Amino acid sequence: MNHKGIHARVYGRVQGVGFRYSTYMQAKKIGLAGYVRNMSDGSVEVVAEGDENTINKFISWLKKGPIGSRVDNVELKSIAAIATYRNFTIEY
Repeated sequence: MNHKGIHARVYGRVQGVGFRYSTYMQAKKIGLAGYVRNMSDGSVEVVAEGDENTINKFISWLKKGPIGSRVDNVELKSIAAIATYRNFTIEY
């Protein structure tokens, strides 16, 4: 398995529309570890680790977002995937 990590900032109408919860559910469903949280500038931060194919599918999902949201931009950075996270959580 090729382990990969990402740090993403998602911009658009992504707060107050269930984006965090939907992101959490999507990540849990496909077996990723990490977290999602709202940021004070109105964006959502996502850190995720998992196998490369699953991460790539998750990135595609983040670029669309759940129904009711509007994703204008996703800034992505690769990060070291060192199995820091055991599961996926919503942080506050």
